[in-house]
Amino acid sequence: MNTRKTISILINGTFLFTCLLFVLDGLTSFEIKNQLIKSFAYYGTMILTPITLIWNLLHFMRRNSKIISVTIPLVSLIGLLVVGPSKIAFASSAWKTQEIVYQNGHSHFKTVEFQMQDVGALGYNKRTVEVMHLTDLFMIVGPVDENIEERIEWVKVNIKVNELGLKYP
Repeated sequence: MNTRKTISILINGTFLFTCLLFVLDGLTSFEIKNQLIKSFAYYGTMILTPITLIWNLLHFMRRNSKIISVTIPLVSLIGLLVVGPSKIAFASSAWKTQEIVYQNGHSHFKTVEFQMQDVGALGYNKRTVEVMHLTDLFMIVGPVDENIEERIEWVKVNIKVNELGLKYP
C-alpha cells in the first residue's frame, strides 16, 4: 500500500470516528463522560472536517470517487458553520456529577444525578437526569420521572460527589 492511500485511510477513518462520537453525544441520549474523549470528539470534528475535505478534493482523481469522498466532510462543514464553532466549543465540556439523588434498588448502575457542566466564562449549566452508566467513559441519560419519590425501585441517597471540585459554603 502506498503512502497516499495510507494517509487517506488514516485521515478519513479518524474523521469518521470523531464524527460518530460527536453525533452520538450531541444528538442522542448517549453521552461521553470522559473529558479527554469528549474534547477529542468535538475539537477533532471541527479541525478534521476542513482537513478531510481538502485532502479528499486533492487526493481522489476519479470524479465518482471525489464526489463520494467529499460529501460527508462537506455536509459536516455546513453543519458546523450553521451551529457555530463557539457554541460547539462551549458544549465540549463533559457533565460532572455533583450529587447522586436517587439510586435504583434493582440496578446499581442506574441513578438519578444532579450534574453541572462548566461553560467557561458563561458559568455552569445544571440538570437533574436519570443516568445509566455503561462504563466510566460513557453513559446514557434521560429525563427524570415526575413521580420518582412514589416509585419503590428508587431509594433516596443524597450522596455528594462533587466531580467539579467546587467549594460549597
